[in-house]
Amino acid sequence: MKKFVLLPLLLLLCQGAGAQKGSLSTNVLGYVNMLTLNLEGSVAVARHWTLSASARYNPFHFKKGNGDPIASRQQAYSLGMRWWPWYVYSGWWVSGKVQYQEYNWGGLLKEATEEGDRFGAGVSAGYTYMLAPHVNLDFGIGLWGGYDIYKRYSCPVCGLTEASGNRFFVLPNDVTLALSIVF
Repeated sequence: MKKFVLLPLLLLLCQGAGAQKGSLSTNVLGYVNMLTLNLEGSVAVARHWTLSASARYNPFHFKKGNGDPIASRQQAYSLGMRWWPWYVYSGWWVSGKVQYQEYNWGGLLKEATEEGDRFGAGVSAGYTYMLAPHVNLDFGIGLWGGYDIYKRYSCPVCGLTEASGNRFFVLPNDVTLALSIVF
């Protein structure tokens, strides 16, 4: 029974050995942002184009020295396309994406806490450096903008609402130093 499962899997892996068809990557800088877990998968659809899907998740909150909570919790999902002037998974690239983010952050610079949902689109650009035949290092930066539905509280634990509403936003996004496995 194992032969019937392992043989097709091995053939599938060996078939892609001659060309780079996909990648899995994680943004190392995401972990600096209060241990935000992240993963992006992409697949090459043409010589110059890749499609990608990514997710970020941070359920953690921490406490300052005085016991006050701080958080940068979120779950974010995006779908995008990346254009490579030379070949996929090497050299310069530009990308566009659509993204959804549910967030709750605060307590770091001031006691106010904000939570909400963001919907929008973004653009980014960067460079991919090939460390080894199947390992890349990605550098990039981008912006995203869209619509935010939010509530702001005066402190993380009291729950007194200071403001709420809807607004448009433009924020930095995709500050990237990612390690990629290409297959």
